[in-house]
Amino acid sequence: MDLVNHLEGRLLFAVPKKGRLQQAVLDLLAGSDIQFRRDNRLDIALVKNHPIALIFLPAADIPTFVGEGKVDLGITGLDQIKEHEAVTPPTQDTGAEEVLDLGFGSCKLQIQVPEKGPYADEKDLIGCNICTSFVGLTEQHFAKLEAEEHRTTNGAGTTGMTLRTKIKYLSGSVEAACALGVADGIVDLVGAESGETMRSHGLKAIRTVVESRAVLIKSKRPSDQKLVDKVASRIRGVIAAQQFVLCQYNIHRDLLSTATKITPGKRAPTITQLDEADWVAVSSMVEQKKIATVMDDLASCGATDILVLTIGNSR
Repeated sequence: MDLVNHLEGRLLFAVPKKGRLQQAVLDLLAGSDIQFRRDNRLDIALVKNHPIALIFLPAADIPTFVGEGKVDLGITGLDQIKEHEAVTPPTQDTGAEEVLDLGFGSCKLQIQVPEKGPYADEKDLIGCNICTSFVGLTEQHFAKLEAEEHRTTNGAGTTGMTLRTKIKYLSGSVEAACALGVADGIVDLVGAESGETMRSHGLKAIRTVVESRAVLIKSKRPSDQKLVDKVASRIRGVIAAQQFVLCQYNIHRDLLSTATKITPGKRAPTITQLDEADWVAVSSMVEQKKIATVMDDLASCGATDILVLTIGNSR
């Protein structure tokens, strides 16, 4: 099938073709019942149960396609969006709009220097060699540092200043640049929790430029706003289901007010009278990461028959 000629009338939805976000995005699409089959050699997949075509692109390119209105929806990292905006500032008609924080893919774009090197502060790197894949954000950040230094030293304006810090683009293996003598410091992504790669290369972070996570974005003029809203609603439901569990328990009515303070729910708990006098059943959504503590607290206040159920989806 000539897929390119079957895109007419379909909402175009860009997703990462590889990298750290791809599997989580595919799981999100499956949970949202967006059904498709992708040929390994193709970067376009037609969705079977909706007038949608998935376009598999490098994460760094997605803000460009969405921002220019060539694609209606996209999922990428906030770091890539900020980088695109640093190079191509949004206008009234161009640029991507954030629809939803997806709650995964957390990382930080950080200035890193050798642990045993002479640089302790980001200002120490002014005028030095910096390697990065995020040239726009890095130039923007060091331009601000240089402007601040200039005002502090000279007390004069900064119009027309030329960037003294030398920013070099590398498409990959940025963390090796310092060890190989190419850079005095780098600006690169670091996992929100580990930072293992950074430390294994003898580097330390001295400043965070951007805190990133995966986001759903849309163009300012999507071809089908109703379908955009439907997709966003489905994805929002999957995320809620991943973040919450349903906690159910029985408790004496005299202890109900104490128990519901422990499980207030997203809006309010559901309370049902039991056949046994003065006893009620309570159902409430609880954040998954807090459920063990919540169960301990419920048991301590007199709740019995405490159950925790996974949520398949939520709206």
